[in-house]
Parts: sequence; C-alpha cells; structure tokens
Amino acid sequence: MEPMVRIENLTFGYKRKSRVYEDFSLDIPTGQVVGLLGKNGTGKSTLLYLICAMLRPDKGRVLMKGVDTGKRLPQTLADMFIVPEEYYLPKISLKQYVALNAPFYPKFSNEQLEACLRDFDLPSDVKLGELSMGQKKKAFISFALAANTSLLLMDEPTNGLDIPSKSQFRKVIASGMSDEKSIIISTHQVRDIDKMLEHLIMIDGNNVLLDHSVNAILDKLYFSEQSMNEPVDDALFVQPSVYGNSVISLNRSGEESPLNLELLFNAVLAERDKFQTILKQED
Repeated sequence: MEPMVRIENLTFGYKRKSRVYEDFSLDIPTGQVVGLLGKNGTGKSTLLYLICAMLRPDKGRVLMKGVDTGKRLPQTLADMFIVPEEYYLPKISLKQYVALNAPFYPKFSNEQLEACLRDFDLPSDVKLGELSMGQKKKAFISFALAANTSLLLMDEPTNGLDIPSKSQFRKVIASGMSDEKSIIISTHQVRDIDKMLEHLIMIDGNNVLLDHSVNAILDKLYFSEQSMNEPVDDALFVQPSVYGNSVISLNRSGEESPLNLELLFNAVLAERDKFQTILKQED
C-alpha cells in the first residue's frame, strides 16, 4: 500500500544558518495510528506543520496521497486536519462553529460529531467561550474527527485532559479510524497513547531513530517487570521501576508482551545503535 505521507529530501530551518531538517526523508503509512516521538525541541511540531503546509520547506517536498501539499490545492487541504497544541476558539456556540467551518470539509459527518461529543460527555449545544481548556480540546478534537479527513495530525492532544478524559480520548480515536485514514500523534506523554499506536516513528532532529510497526517491535523485543532479585544478565536494557526493574530483552519465546513505550523510548535514546540493529534484522 502506498504511504499516506511521503517526505522527500526535506530541508527546513527557521534561520538560514540553523537547519531543523537537512535532506530528510520519511514515509508514513496509510490506515494506522502513528506515534511521532522525540525529546522536546527535536522538530516534531515543525514536521507536522511542514506536512500540512503551514510551513514551507526550503528544499524538498511533502506528498500526501501522491500530491505535493506545498501547492495547497483545495482538495488536498480539505482532506487533512491538524489539531495543534495551542489554538484559539471563538466565543460562539459549537453549532455556529460547525456551520462556519464544516463546509470546508466535504466529508464532514454530523453523526460522527454527535458520537464523539457523547463519548466526551459534552452536549452538542455548548458555547465554546464558556468551556474549560480541557473541554475546548475535547470539542475541537470532536470536530477534527468529524471532518473525516484522510489525514489527521495531532500535536500533544492529551495536554489539558484529566485522567477520565484521556481514556475517553483513546476510545474516540479508535472509533474514528479506518483503513483509508492515518492519524499522526506527536507527544511526549507516551503513557497516554501507548495502547492505541500501530506504528512508531522516533526522531531526533534530522535523525530517524525508530520507524517500525508495533507488531514488528513486539516480534523482536519482550517487555517485562521483574523484582530486584531476578537476574537481568540477558537484558538488553534495564530501568528501575516501582516493581523492581523494567526490562527489555530479546523475544525468544515468540510470545507477545505489552508494549512499554516509555521504556522503549529511553532505551533507544540511550543505546540507539543496538536497538536499530536488532529491529532491522530479518527473521
């Protein structure tokens, strides 16, 4: 299947002598929830804005479904949506907001909007100016999913959500997925999204540290919690935890373990070459 997004030889910098990306290339798959991970300041938000053409590359291009997003064609813009980390919502009712903005998205679904609002425990007649930060985020995410675009970009979407709302968020995202859509979630709050991701991309500026499906990672690696008394001689990576040790080892049994995304993130940062070699090995 063709990738939803293809980034080709991208070069971009906010300042001429300081490049965030230099000849950077990456494919983002179709039909999956993709986690875009990296330390703060490593270019995650910049990459999202380049994908949706809110920023223009100095060189190279970004293709969505084979079309250069930099051309800003109406049919391309109508098929992508970004939920930035910070945004402004006018002091009008949600119904007025929908009436003004839904026409820009030909596949907008009022039924999907109502379903998302129900999942978030929000009434459909809310006034946006009267909502808390977390409620505004839930209303905006509901609109974003109802826009029914092929590509949805989300930058730190769980910021401002309380614990019950984060659970609701995972349910809403799962209900909005299909084989024809891709959702890219950029976050450093990995525990909020680790159970919903199907593909992981980890970047450090211009370097792609990790680019694999979750299934491929779990085929190669086994994640476990061990007491302090258990031996860790064969472990690939060990990190102290409240249980004793969080451990990554080779998956020799073929059994699938729950993904510990925070542990994997720290392991790749600490020993990138080792984990890149293991994950690239053919069975």
